[in-house]
Amino acid sequence: MQEPIFFFIIGLGIGIVTSAPVGPVNIAVIQRSFRSGLLPGLSAGLGAVLADGLYAAFAAFGVTVVSDFVEKQSWIIQSVGGLIVILFGLRVLMTRPHFEAGAAAPKGFTAGLAGGFVMTITNPGVVLGFLAIFGSLGDWAPDPGNYMGAVFLVAGVLAGALGWWIVLASLVSYLRERMNDTWLLWINRVAGGTLCLFGLAIFAHLYL
Repeated sequence: MQEPIFFFIIGLGIGIVTSAPVGPVNIAVIQRSFRSGLLPGLSAGLGAVLADGLYAAFAAFGVTVVSDFVEKQSWIIQSVGGLIVILFGLRVLMTRPHFEAGAAAPKGFTAGLAGGFVMTITNPGVVLGFLAIFGSLGDWAPDPGNYMGAVFLVAGVLAGALGWWIVLASLVSYLRERMNDTWLLWINRVAGGTLCLFGLAIFAHLYL
């Protein structure tokens, strides 16, 4: 059985690559950080972390509970999951996000927290993404009944997502005058490329 820290590291990577693609929450964090500073910007990211935590727990413990089915169908599940991850990465790579420097940002920490949570929890792509990634982990997933491993996996996702939002809000707050669409484009290129590599690693692990 792998050490819990192994699952934490896997979760850390998942938390980062699922948070980094520029979407509604990233735009909200950037807008709020640009206009109001670090904490107002970070609030939207914290809302997203809460929603990610719920979906990650659902995916991690769901895969653990149905581990017998996952093990019997592992080849199909990992192949489909790896393909979805690669397609998602390609979609992120082709997205051209737009930064509206003059857009109004909602006021208040609670408003940002609620906004980030709602934008994430109502996005069906988030739960499908987590299920695809967790279901395709194969030997990298906790063994059947290893709920401690699942806990560390979810904790890693939360830590990775939180780390991303802290870094993003801090950078935008510090570099307000330099932010433009090029920044968002490069964020998406790195995130999309990382997702594609993760999907390819799943196939390499499965077939090689």
